[in-house]
Amino acid sequence: MTHDFTLCVGTIGAGVWYSPDGGEHWRRSRMRLPFYAEPGEIQIRSLAVSPHNPHHVLAGSEAGLYRSEDNGKSWELVPSPMEGSQIWSVAWHPADPDVIFAGTKPPAIYRSINGGRSWEKMAADIVERCFAGAPKVTNVVADPRNAKDLWASVEIDGIFRSRDGGDHWTRLPALGDQPINQDLHGLALSLGNPAKVLATTPDGIWTSIDEGESWSLHAFPKFAERDNISYCRGVAVKPGDPDTIFVANGDFIPGKRGAIHRTRDGGGSWQKMALPVEPNSTIYWFALNPANPDIIAANSLHGYLYLSTDGGDSWTKLRREFGEVRALAWMTN
Repeated sequence: MTHDFTLCVGTIGAGVWYSPDGGEHWRRSRMRLPFYAEPGEIQIRSLAVSPHNPHHVLAGSEAGLYRSEDNGKSWELVPSPMEGSQIWSVAWHPADPDVIFAGTKPPAIYRSINGGRSWEKMAADIVERCFAGAPKVTNVVADPRNAKDLWASVEIDGIFRSRDGGDHWTRLPALGDQPINQDLHGLALSLGNPAKVLATTPDGIWTSIDEGESWSLHAFPKFAERDNISYCRGVAVKPGDPDTIFVANGDFIPGKRGAIHRTRDGGGSWQKMALPVEPNSTIYWFALNPANPDIIAANSLHGYLYLSTDGGDSWTKLRREFGEVRALAWMTN
């Protein structure tokens, strides 16, 4: 079925692919590598659509930060101090189109206040310690309730918060008493009543109703008795409906099986979504857009793409499959 929106997929090793008809036909985007980069280094780990212009997209890669102004068809490299680092998260500030954030491995947060023409490094107090390789900043989230409030998650170092636009950051209390509880994957805000901070780790989704001072855990069913955990990655809140939340789940990373879970009551109860084809690895990420809250795309880490156009009630698997997919976005045409 042809859809009137563009879907972008960020791959490891093959750059960005885009489909102007919602997943029916695909083309590889034009991305110019810097002179020092190898052809196989187009490894995309993050995508973000501008809330100010629906056709502008940022992509974080191994080679630096890219910007597209044509729905992901072509990309220009944005000169920045992140070149040579892995950019694991990118974000536009919802209150100011000139303010952009990027989170990297090695762990740091960078901010531009002039649309990417210049950058400054922040969050120098993120600790470079980890039992699973170097930490990385997996999400930077601007709080729409206050333009100065920012949230960031670090794999593996916990959740940080800034109340002055990013000048200073404070590490919030640990989510639990185990190191795995500080292995932050997904981060989102649910601005219902009460407002919730949502964070995913390898052992489930954590929820805070007191701005990150304390946390409660919801774990999902294991896929097999031998599994130690039921792994979680992405978390997404349906635009305009803070009680509807999606969590990406699997048996491990990369895993061999995956699932999508949804709650419609703010986390009181969860349901596993019926997917037409069982995922071949953990479900990794979601793409949602306020332009149509009922369109949700999801991907498995090993390249399966799933699409719902009815808010998650039913799903189709797209015909095209990719290698490794780490980022996903959709834009209006």
